[in-house]
Amino acid sequence: MKKETYFGVDVSPLNYEEIIVDLQKRMERNEKSTIIAVNPEKVIKAEENEELKQLINSSTYQIPDGIGILLASKLKGGSISSRVTGVDMMDRLLQFAAQSGYKVFLYGAKEEVVVKAKQNIEAKYPNINISGYENGYVQDVNLVLDKINQAQADLLFVAMGSPKQELWIKENMNKTNVRVFQGVGGSFDVFAGQVKRAPLFFRKFGIEWLYRLLKEPKRLKRQLALPKFLMRVLFSK
Repeated sequence: MKKETYFGVDVSPLNYEEIIVDLQKRMERNEKSTIIAVNPEKVIKAEENEELKQLINSSTYQIPDGIGILLASKLKGGSISSRVTGVDMMDRLLQFAAQSGYKVFLYGAKEEVVVKAKQNIEAKYPNINISGYENGYVQDVNLVLDKINQAQADLLFVAMGSPKQELWIKENMNKTNVRVFQGVGGSFDVFAGQVKRAPLFFRKFGIEWLYRLLKEPKRLKRQLALPKFLMRVLFSK
């Protein structure tokens, strides 16, 4: 897979279906795979933080979560054709696990959130096997790892916020038999019904950022990363 690079940060050009196909081949070869979401804000942070940059670039799939990455690819004649959001990628993987018989483990968030997310996912995908879960407030890492291994999980979703969740995955992935790891931020809150996503209109046109800004004007400073990133891309060689 030939990746695109923006200011030293790699981005995978694959869409949801292509990732699933590639992932299944890697799972059949018993290879471990990691998924990390990339947006303009994270690219700018990674440019100033070498550890974060290495963390992103060492992942198997750097999904183009932000509309800014898609626009940057178009500006530079790249091959990224669509956004791949973290929460939708998780949903596609859950569907894939349900269809293929793979076991899933949910780790992170508050107890009531992860329990409700599990219940809602099982209602949506009756055939899914969520073989275990743990909230994000357990201090003993070995206890969590033992629980993951006892559950014989194939896919692990970690909801701790970025980059904490990706650092956790990097430090502990080889201590488990899990083959697919995704840091999913606040996705458990979405599946639990605690947080509502932007209406379909905003999601369809890649302007969820505008919806969030309208609801939370204090996010303006963060959202300025998008025009700053695109201007730099436009004038970069």
